[in-house]
Amino acid sequence: MWEKVKQLLWEWRGVWITAPSVAAAVILLRLSGMLQPWEWAMFDQYMRLRPGEEPDDRIAIVGINEADVRELGQAIIPDRFYAALIENLNARGVRAIGLDVYRDRPVEPGHQALLDIFQSTPNLVGIQKVIGDRDRDRVDAPPGLQYVGANDLIFDADRTLRRGLLTLTDANGNPVYSFSLLLASLYLEAEGIAPQLAPGTDWWQFGPTVFKPFQPNDGGYVRADAGGYQVLLNYTGSGGLYERVSLMDILKNRVPPDWGRDRIVLIGAVGESFQDLFFTPYTTDPGSRMPGVEVHANLISQILGAALDDRPLIKTWPDPYEWLWIVFWSSLGAFLTWKWRYAGGVRYLSWQRTAIALLCASALLGITYGAFLSGWWIPVVPAALALVGSAIAITAYIARTAGDIRQIFGRYLTDGVVANLLENPEGLKLGGERRKITILTSDLRGFTALSERLTPEEVVKILNFYLGYMADVITAYQGTIDEFMGDGILVLFGAPTPKPDDPTRAIACAVAMQLAMHEVNQTIQQWHLPPLEMGIGINTGEVVVGNIGSEKRTKYGVVGSQVNLTYRIESYTTGGQILIGDRTLQDAGGPELIQIDGEREVMPKGVKEPIIIYEVGGIGGPYNIALSKEEEIFFPLSEPLPVQYTVLSGKHMSEEMSRGILVELSAKEAQLSTEYRESDALPPPLSNIKLNLVSDNPNLTGEDIYAKVLEKSTGKTGSFYIRLTSTPPPIATRLDALYKELEAQSTLA
Repeated sequence: MWEKVKQLLWEWRGVWITAPSVAAAVILLRLSGMLQPWEWAMFDQYMRLRPGEEPDDRIAIVGINEADVRELGQAIIPDRFYAALIENLNARGVRAIGLDVYRDRPVEPGHQALLDIFQSTPNLVGIQKVIGDRDRDRVDAPPGLQYVGANDLIFDADRTLRRGLLTLTDANGNPVYSFSLLLASLYLEAEGIAPQLAPGTDWWQFGPTVFKPFQPNDGGYVRADAGGYQVLLNYTGSGGLYERVSLMDILKNRVPPDWGRDRIVLIGAVGESFQDLFFTPYTTDPGSRMPGVEVHANLISQILGAALDDRPLIKTWPDPYEWLWIVFWSSLGAFLTWKWRYAGGVRYLSWQRTAIALLCASALLGITYGAFLSGWWIPVVPAALALVGSAIAITAYIARTAGDIRQIFGRYLTDGVVANLLENPEGLKLGGERRKITILTSDLRGFTALSERLTPEEVVKILNFYLGYMADVITAYQGTIDEFMGDGILVLFGAPTPKPDDPTRAIACAVAMQLAMHEVNQTIQQWHLPPLEMGIGINTGEVVVGNIGSEKRTKYGVVGSQVNLTYRIESYTTGGQILIGDRTLQDAGGPELIQIDGEREVMPKGVKEPIIIYEVGGIGGPYNIALSKEEEIFFPLSEPLPVQYTVLSGKHMSEEMSRGILVELSAKEAQLSTEYRESDALPPPLSNIKLNLVSDNPNLTGEDIYAKVLEKSTGKTGSFYIRLTSTPPPIATRLDALYKELEAQSTLA
C-alpha cells in the first residue's frame, strides 16, 4: 500500500508541489493589494454585462439641469423655488421627498418660505456632509427639518463608487443615518416594514433581508476602510434608468397631476455645470458619469428591492473560502497541465492544450459570472492567476525537464541532433528517407556470462559507468547514439545530419573508444571486478533513417540490410578489435589514412557474396591515434588441460560435444588440440565456442568458458588457437597462476 502511495506521489509530484506553492504565492499577492485594481475592473465588467433590469418605478428624480438654469436666468437657485417645488410635490401625494441640495445657509429670496416648508413637511429628508475636515469638507444640516441624512459617498482609489453608506458616525461619535436609508425607511414604513436588528447581531434587517456590513477584505478589496455601516452598491443599471423630470417641468406643471404619487422623489443637480457627477462601474468615459442624486437612487432601490422583492444583495465569501477557491484553481491548472504535458509532443501549443486552456478560462468566467448574477462576488483575478500560474509553473518544470533531457541527450547526441529532434517541426514526423551513413556497433565480450555471476546492482553499476564513458567519447566525435542494447551500442554517423567525413570520424571514434577502455578497466578493477573487453564493427551503406513507430511511441533510428551487416562484422571481433567493411575503408581515405593490421574474407549470414573486412590498428591525419598491440607469448603446458567444447551458432548452442586438450597458453589465448585430423571437423575461424575443463574438481568442471576461434594457424593438424572472451573467476585465477608459473620457468631457463 505504502509503495503505491509513494508511486502516486512521485507520478504526480508536479501537482503536489506546484498547486500549493502557486496558491500560496497568489494569496500573498492578493493580500498585498496588487490584484485589487484588476479585481475592481472585473467587478465593473460583470456589472456592465449583466442583463438590464426594469426601472424601479418607486423612485423618480427631479433633476436640475442646464435648461433650468437658462430658464431661471441664474446658476444659484433661490430658496423660493425649492419651497414651491416641495409644496408642488406634496400636493401630488408623493410618499417621501429627498432634497439632495445643501441648504445650510439662506439664498434669498424665499428663505423664510423654505423654512416654513421644512417645518410643515414630515416626509422631507435633507442632507448634510459629515465626513471630512470641519473647515473644508463638512456641510451642516438645513435648519428646521425633521429628517436629515448624510449624503457622504465612498470613493475607491480609482475614484469609482462601488460602496454605499447606511449609517456613519460624526465627529462627536454620534450615529448619523444616511440620506438613502432615511428615504427608504419612510417608504417601507408605509408598507408596514420597519428596520430592525438581525437576531444576535447589530446588523440592519429590512423585511427578510439582512444587510451584512462591508468588511475590509470583501470581494476584491484588500484592507479597505470599512468605517461606518457600508454595503456594496448593487446598481440597477447605468445612468438615466430612473424617470427624470426637470425643475421647471414641476413648477410649470408640465407633468400629469398624479405624477409622483406614492413614490420617492429625489431633488438634485444633474447638469454638467453643477459638478455633481461621479464614476461608477458603468462609466466607460467621462461623459457617462452618474449624477450623485442617481447614485442615492440606486442605494434606495437596493434597500427597497431587498426588502420587498427579494432582490439579492452583493455577497462575498469569507477569506478561508476564497483561499480554498484559489487552491482549487491552482490545483486544476497544475493537474490538467501535468496530465496533458505530453499532448502534442514537444510543441507548446496543440489542439488539446488550446482546448483545455479555453475550457478552463470559460469555466472560470462562466462560474464567476453566473455567481455574480445570483448576487455573489467571487474573486476572478486571483483564481485566474492561480490557474495560469500553476500551468506556467508546470510548463516551466517540463521545460526544465526538457532541458535536463536535452543535457542527457547531449551526452549521447550532438547539439545539432538534439535541436533537430526537439525543435525542428519536421524532426519529429514519422517516416524516413534513404541515405548513405556509416554505422558503428560495439559489444562487450563475455559480459552476458559475467553478469550472471554478479548482482543486478553490480551489473547496472558497471553498465552505467561503461556506457556513460563511451557516450562521452562518441559525443566528442559527433556520433548519434541510436540505441543502447544491454552492453551494446549502436551509433550513427551521418544521421540526422550528414557530413563528408562521417566514415573517418567513425573510425577515429572507434579507436578512441578502445583506448578509453584502459581507463574504464582501471575503475572496474578498483571495484574488484574482472576487466572488460570490447569489440567494434563499422560499416557504410544505404539505409532508411528517420522516425519509426506510431503516434504514441516513436523512435529515431535506422533500418536496412546494412545495419544487419554491421552487426555481423562486429560479431567477428575479439576483445580490443575494430573491424570495418571495405566501403568504409575506401570512403575514409583508404590505407593511406587508416592503419590496417589485417584483412580477411568472410561470408556473413544473409550476404550472397563473400566480403572483405579489415582490422584497424589506428588512424592518421588530424586524429593521429593508434591502438597499442600486446604480443601474445605462448608457453607449452607440461601437463595439458583436458577440455570439452561445443560450437555456438548465434544464440544457440550445438548439442554435440567434442574433446580436446589445451597444450599452449598465453595471457589471453590458448592452443587447443583435438583428435580430429580433418580440418572440416574443426570449428571454423571466428566462430564462438563454449568450453568446460575436465577435472576431478567440481568447482572447475561446472564453470563455462567462452572463446572465439582465431584464424592464425598452429602449424599442427587437428589444433587451433582460441581467444578467451569470458572466463569464470575460479578458472581465470587458475589459468593466470599457471601462466605466470610458466613465464617464470621460461625466464629461469
